[in-house]
Amino acid sequence: MTALLAGFRLQTTVLRRSPGDLQILATVPLYTLIFLAMTDHSDRPGLAARAVLAPVLMALWSMALFTAGDIIDRDRQQGTLEATVAAPASLVLVLTGRIAAVTTISLAAFAEAWAVAYGWGVRISVHHPAVLAATVLATAFATAGSAALIAVLLVLSRGGRLYQNSLSYPFYLLSGILVPVSLLPDWVRPVSRLIFLSWSADLLRSALAAEPAGHVPQRLLALVALGLAGSAAATVLLRRVLNRVRVLGTLGHV
Repeated sequence: MTALLAGFRLQTTVLRRSPGDLQILATVPLYTLIFLAMTDHSDRPGLAARAVLAPVLMALWSMALFTAGDIIDRDRQQGTLEATVAAPASLVLVLTGRIAAVTTISLAAFAEAWAVAYGWGVRISVHHPAVLAATVLATAFATAGSAALIAVLLVLSRGGRLYQNSLSYPFYLLSGILVPVSLLPDWVRPVSRLIFLSWSADLLRSALAAEPAGHVPQRLLALVALGLAGSAAATVLLRRVLNRVRVLGTLGHV
């Protein structure tokens, strides 16, 4: 827990000194305006909620994903990666804490999207506030765990930015953020359920819908389980990854 909090404090300090790392938050109002404009003249009022939620989930995943790669790349460039690995604290906990700091700050995307919707004249009602609160917390946890796994895998690579770009928009599509999973091909839908964002999107939409939210505990459990799976996989893979880069002597390669 100490390593987790230390990583959280470290990344908070880094973000305070490098506000450019928060540039993704600047895109949330723009995406919200675009999506609201696309749904403005439709006869389906539920689309407005989707237009507001999509930029939020996109920002959450993008910030966590790009932070995961940038942590490794920057530590390599600054020559601190070797010292971090050699420290007695768990690297996974440190990385998770740093990603959790970014995830926490990126929750400001909710306020941005809601403010833009209000200015557009769209009123989003939260019919199930408890479901919304629980889903936000579970999504933040799953985001940190999944991004930690990616950060560990990027230790092996010297081109983390390339992999970051390839894991953004495919995830948006497969998770049903932009297009409902029900509209995807049948063979893709099981894959979508392995992506935590699909559960987050469904739960958030249920929280905003007037209809009763069904199977909430089961869906929350699935969301948390995916986050735990990411953290566990990151811990297991870390040992193998570190052993490999030590043998190859590629840990500090830029």
